[in-house]
Order: sequence, then C-alpha cells, then structure tokens
Amino acid sequence: MYKAVTRDIEVNVEPFYLEDQFDPSQNRYVWAYRVTIVNRSDEFVQLLSRYWRITDGAGRVEEVRGPGVVGEQPELNPGDSYQYQSGCPLSTPSGIMVGRYTMRNRRGEMFEVEIPAFSLDLPGKRRVN
Repeated sequence: MYKAVTRDIEVNVEPFYLEDQFDPSQNRYVWAYRVTIVNRSDEFVQLLSRYWRITDGAGRVEEVRGPGVVGEQPELNPGDSYQYQSGCPLSTPSGIMVGRYTMRNRRGEMFEVEIPAFSLDLPGKRRVN
C-alpha cells in the first residue's frame, strides 16, 4: 500500500497485477490499482480532475489528464472516504505511476492533492526504483 497526505486529504493506492490479461504476443502487461481517498480535513472537498504520469520499464512516459475518476467527480464531507478501481496496461513488465488530483473546497478554492508514486511489478520480481 502506498500513501500520501496533502492538506489532510489522504490518498492510498494498492496496485495488483492482472495475470489473466497478460498477452505475450503483444507485450501487454496489465495492472489494476485500488485508490482510497479519505477526507481527514474539516471541510467539504470535491475531486474535479486527475493527472497521471506513467513511466514504463523502458523509461517511456505517458501523461493522462481528465475530469474526475472513473466517470465521477466525488464529493467528500469531513470524515468521508471514496474508493475506486482502475487499470493500466504497459508494454514492459514493470513501471511507475504518480499523479495528482485537482480538488475544490466549498469556498471555490482549487488545490492539488498528491497521489503517491507506486510501482507496477510482476509478482516475484524486483521493484522498479
């Protein structure tokens, strides 16, 4: 489990390899990751957008931006949590993801919340640094 806290917004990420989606003929490796966002602050926040920087084992970088997560822009009151699951295909057997969410509070202030860097590794293989 990987964890980051920004302005009392906690983001936990748990990646896992989807072996059943491996396609050796296409050099396709697929991971899923479960994200839990916990609002430990004393104010309402809404997740507006996401940014991901995905680096594969060969050093190739892909950047992904978009509204919300999995088609939603969750709202979290103090003490609320939100969990979702998504996935990431790579053409190498390892990689790293890191990112941030853009959030807004009730006063309309927008701010960035860090998503911790996490490694995507085949089970039993050494982690990417």
